[in-house]
Amino acid sequence: MSTFVITAQTQAQTQPTPTPRPQATPTRPRATPTPRPRRTPTPRPQAATPTAQPTAPAAWAPRQISGVVLQGSGATFPNPLYQAWISVYKNVVPGVTISYQAVGSGQGQRDFIRYLTDFGGTDSALPADRIAAEAPDALHVPMVIGAVVPTYNLPGLPAGTVLRFSPETLSGIYLGEITRWNDPRIAADNPGVALPDLPITVVYRSDSSGTTSIWTDYLSKVSETWRTRVGAGTTVRWPAGIGAPGNAGVAGTVVRTEGAIGYVEQAFAIGNRLPVPAVKNAAGNYVLPTPETVSAAAAGVTIPEDLRFSITNPQGANSYPIAGLTWILIRSQTYTDVPKAQALTDFLYWCLTEGQGAAIRLGYVQLPTEVRLKAMAQLNKVRVRGEQVFTTPPR
Repeated sequence: MSTFVITAQTQAQTQPTPTPRPQATPTRPRATPTPRPRRTPTPRPQAATPTAQPTAPAAWAPRQISGVVLQGSGATFPNPLYQAWISVYKNVVPGVTISYQAVGSGQGQRDFIRYLTDFGGTDSALPADRIAAEAPDALHVPMVIGAVVPTYNLPGLPAGTVLRFSPETLSGIYLGEITRWNDPRIAADNPGVALPDLPITVVYRSDSSGTTSIWTDYLSKVSETWRTRVGAGTTVRWPAGIGAPGNAGVAGTVVRTEGAIGYVEQAFAIGNRLPVPAVKNAAGNYVLPTPETVSAAAAGVTIPEDLRFSITNPQGANSYPIAGLTWILIRSQTYTDVPKAQALTDFLYWCLTEGQGAAIRLGYVQLPTEVRLKAMAQLNKVRVRGEQVFTTPPR
């Protein structure tokens, strides 16, 4: 079993040193309860109890393969976690070099489909028609769950004040209908809080983004106006605001802009010391994103065999409403290098077992057991010229 040492520096790292863009085409196939606003510190994610952390079977260890380089690109949402995994895994299997470039889910999907990378990272599942047309052997492997949080820069609030947002308020802000912080609709969410008379600067993702897909999927479910006027996707035509690339770009813009509001994966809010508010869920309760409330979002969801599903705006009194999965895209039939396919499937299995402890410490939430077991089963489908390269160990 590997031991993680994740320091505060790693946790705050929202802009890891970028790896070079993949230039080679390594895998192209050959011609064949309701909290009131309060003045308490925004809680940091708490680690689950040790018994909740999944581990690999005692007899399993990744194969000591040498001379393999794996390249990936995609979502910024899980980037702090992926960099932590890669950093630790190089000591587990020194002969395998792994790089991951956080360029956004949309670019990661394109790189994967064009065989510029060995794996892709995405917070937005590939649509069925795109899989059929461009990536018929693509497999979605869920890795963790994360919360997308609205976050803001609002000077003048007493230290420790935790704001609350209803879905009507969030959609109104992003539609450009609520333009000042002391608007009565924001005040109604936050009785007793003296809100400043300050213009709101809306910040959104300028790149093709899975975080945007989660955010707009949520807004489309809670606002008919948003659904019909804007819709959901990795990119949309924004009614108001300014754009910034990546989760780190949005967080940085909010930090620098008084009166700004943006949406980021929770780890980026924590790393930039930005506030994390409570959001009203489908049951009418204002909830903060914690391991328990984010896990609750995935409880009771029907899980399809291809593992492409949404968990925004779920039912449940304790469910955080803006959560999503992040996936690694791999291929079932078109890898041509056996050691490379073996190294990739070993790494992903390790991430789904030993690596889950780092996920918890960085503010992500481990997958429910049913989803995690189905994610492992995806690895069994990878073949090179008909040869199965990985078999899930018996548990």
